Amino acid sequence: MLLGALEAGGTKMVLAIGNENGEILEQTSIPTETPEITLPKIIDYFKDKEIKSLGIGSFGPIDLDRASKTYGYITSTPKLAWVNCDIVGTLQKHLGIPVGFDTDVNGSALGEATWGSTKGLGSSIYITIGTGVGVGVYQNGKLLHGMLHPEAGHVLLSRHPEDTFEGICPYHSHCLEGLASGPSIEKRWGKKAYELGSEHKAWEIEAYYIAQALVGYILTLSPHRIVLGGGVMHQEQLFPMIREQVKVLLNGYLKTPLLEDLDSYIVPASLNDNQGIMGCLKLALMELEENK
Repeated sequence: MLLGALEAGGTKMVLAIGNENGEILEQTSIPTETPEITLPKIIDYFKDKEIKSLGIGSFGPIDLDRASKTYGYITSTPKLAWVNCDIVGTLQKHLGIPVGFDTDVNGSALGEATWGSTKGLGSSIYITIGTGVGVGVYQNGKLLHGMLHPEAGHVLLSRHPEDTFEGICPYHSHCLEGLASGPSIEKRWGKKAYELGSEHKAWEIEAYYIAQALVGYILTLSPHRIVLGGGVMHQEQLFPMIREQVKVLLNGYLKTPLLEDLDSYIVPASLNDNQGIMGCLKLALMELEENK
């Protein structure tokens, strides 16, 4: 069975065809321009592919409340051309198939939970640290939704004792995204993350902030595993530093076998950076089953 997947990012849209086993059969990408330019290109790509359903993992914030008049909309996004864009309704209308919808990072969490390193676990968290910071939460066998969806990339943090950087988030002076995203690294140090040496002071500060957020998630959501992905986390030297900081910050408060092996508890993404697209395939499958 053929399924469509759309990973709708702020910079590019990744479009793919796959199947119910998570296999990606073809994949391409287009720039994210205005809806008037981008949506027709998406429709044109999928319209003759004979897909049974489409799954979308989108940048946000988005409306996931099916009882809402704006369900399926991208809502108050900083990408102003996309504010109040009815992405689900538009694609549903032109393609005539069921459309599953969630945040891009929830899609990645679902991909890992279905086919990756968190498969078989009742709860897990996927965190992407790149252009922005997003957190997808999989709990009790399903993606976490509430009033909206998790926006845990904006949790507020205590500053590193040696960090005077003002942060880049226009809403918060000391949130995780503002202090630890890729653009914040570049603005603080004048170089992109991959241009900094593995011994650079940047990584101590980065690990401090990421670990602080992880401890908050551990104490509130109690996940069975945490997956860290995104461009910044390609800096593999961060993982042992983050694990050590998590251990220090927890200070022995929680006694559980999972936290005794942080190498297996805090792990890198496992699906070759395809977890988002694979999660979108699962969203498509879930929506098809829901419609039946």
